[in-house]
Amino acid sequence: MKNFKYKYIFAAGGTGGHLYPAIAVAEKLKELKPESEILFIGTKNKIEAKVVPQLGFKFKTIWISGFSRKLTLKNFLFPVKLIVSIVQSLIIIISFKPNVAIGAGAYVSGPIVWLSSMFGSKAVLLEQNSYPGVTNRMLESKADKIFVSFEESKKYFKNQDKLVLSGNPIRTSLRIIDKKDALKEFSLNQQKKTLLVLGGSLGARSINDAIKENLIELTKNNIQIIWQTGNLYYDEYKKFETEDIKIMAFVNNMSAAYSASDLVLARAGATTIAEVAYLGLPVIFVPSKNVAANHQYKNAMSLVNNNAGLLIEDSKLIHNITKVVVNTINDETTLTKLRANIKKYSKPEAAEKIAESIINMSEIN
Repeated sequence: MKNFKYKYIFAAGGTGGHLYPAIAVAEKLKELKPESEILFIGTKNKIEAKVVPQLGFKFKTIWISGFSRKLTLKNFLFPVKLIVSIVQSLIIIISFKPNVAIGAGAYVSGPIVWLSSMFGSKAVLLEQNSYPGVTNRMLESKADKIFVSFEESKKYFKNQDKLVLSGNPIRTSLRIIDKKDALKEFSLNQQKKTLLVLGGSLGARSINDAIKENLIELTKNNIQIIWQTGNLYYDEYKKFETEDIKIMAFVNNMSAAYSASDLVLARAGATTIAEVAYLGLPVIFVPSKNVAANHQYKNAMSLVNNNAGLLIEDSKLIHNITKVVVNTINDETTLTKLRANIKKYSKPEAAEKIAESIINMSEIN
């Protein structure tokens, strides 16, 4: 083992939901095996292009993109992009020679994991959602192990022997800090209640519109807001920033944002659920309707049915948001109950469990 090299290639990105679990595993690999060589593959215009280099990981891009279910001009470019990305992936894999290729479910995983397995690498898939994405279902035959976050997602895979219920890995840097320091980070008032609004890395139109329409009522009730609009919507909503309303496209310091909040309003993506469960935060979920098999609603209801979260349907958000937020954020009994119950869903050992398995696989390889 003297000259053995631990070399791992991660294909992840598109959204934070795919990217951050992969980052959590990569960070844990570095902790367990500091000599590990880690390379992330993504696309140049998505969240990974900004976040991964900032964290100090090597990063390369390929030209892949998703295939829209609607007839668009971009779809005509898809075959060309696929061929180019396969060539790019081949060059990267032959040069890097990974022991294990890890795909986090995004479309960028397709060529990287597929070709890595053909060149002798072990293949690992991370599935964050209760309903597995198309890419992971297509890659199942190439995978040596598939780590899932929800028991429910097992039924969608054919080979049960490959499946490991690990939970969704969380970034090691995520933690609760002193609330006074967290509020100071955003120049917010310690005497007011704080609502954290998260629509995902790209943003959520319905959540942004609902916040905009209810800003006056919310702030009138002594509530201040940390509002992540997403990159797609920031320019449209930044004009609403005030002393009590802090608006940003992307929250760089999530530990501070979570620590400053008394209540979170968010989509029900698997990564958000894993993070708020780990930190024990009270949440109002607004599941997206534009996801496969309505999996965000299923994700959220598994918690709501056990008093570990609240839910407002997307279509009812504009009319119900003020009432539900004001009633909840001022009810310490409800907040305490939500904090305690959601904490039960935390699997803080997920990243370590996955990383240890990847290390073992690479040593056998």
